[in-house]
Amino acid sequence: MSRVISIHSFRGGTGKSNTTANLAALMAMEGRRVAIVDADIQSPGIHVLFDRKEEDFHLFLNDFLWGRCEIEQTAHDVTNALGRDVDGRVMLLPSSSNAADIARIITDGYDMELLSSGFRHLVEVLDLDTLLIDTHPGLNEETLLSLALSHALVIVMRPDYQDYEGTGITVEVARELEVPNIRLLVNKVPAVFEQEEVRRRVEEAYRLPVSAIIPHSDELMALASRGLFVSRFPDHPVTAQYRRLLTEL
Repeated sequence: MSRVISIHSFRGGTGKSNTTANLAALMAMEGRRVAIVDADIQSPGIHVLFDRKEEDFHLFLNDFLWGRCEIEQTAHDVTNALGRDVDGRVMLLPSSSNAADIARIITDGYDMELLSSGFRHLVEVLDLDTLLIDTHPGLNEETLLSLALSHALVIVMRPDYQDYEGTGITVEVARELEVPNIRLLVNKVPAVFEQEEVRRRVEEAYRLPVSAIIPHSDELMALASRGLFVSRFPDHPVTAQYRRLLTEL
C-alpha cells in the first residue's frame, strides 16, 4: 500500500527540505519507488539538493496546475543524484522558481481539488511506494490539503521559542485533521544542549514522540544544500538519525 508523508515546519529555515530529500534517498536505497512533490510553490528550491537547476526541467508542477500537462509529466527521475546504484527510484516534481510563475501563483492561486486528485493519480500511475510532500512553511490552504491527505506527518522544528509556539499550532491542526501518524524531528540542536533533555521537554510539551534529534553538524552546514547528506556521509551520526526517523515512519 502506497503511503503519503508530509514534511512540514511552521517556520522557514528549519531544514524541512533537507529532511525530505534525505528521507527519499534512504527509501530509494532500500529499493522503494519514491516521488517528492515540491509543494512549497511560493518559495521552491528542493531541486538544488538533487544537483538540478531550473533549466534542467521542461515541465513543473505549475504547468499541471495551469492545465498544460498531466501531473506525471512533471515527474523527473533524479535517482542519479544519489551517486550510487540503487534498486529504488526517486522522482521529483519541482515547482518553478521563475519570479513571474511565483507571482502568478500568489496572485491567481490554483485549483486545490485538482492538486488533490493529481496526488492520487500520481501514486497510481507511477506505481509509488511513497509520496513525500515538501510543504510550504506555516499554515495555508495547500498545507492543510497536504496534511489531510497524509498517512504520516513529520514536523521539523528547532530548539527555538518561536518554533516551539508554531509547532504547537501545527500539532493542534494535524490532530483536528486526524492525521494518523504524527512525528517530531528536532533539528540543528547545538552541541551544548543535552539531547535527552531536549527530547523529554518536547515530548512532554506536545504529547508526541520525537523520532529524531539532529545535532548541529559542520559537515551538513559545509555541504550547503549542494547534495544529499546521507549519500555523502553514510556513517555519520546525522545519517543515523535520519534512518531512525525512517524506521519510525
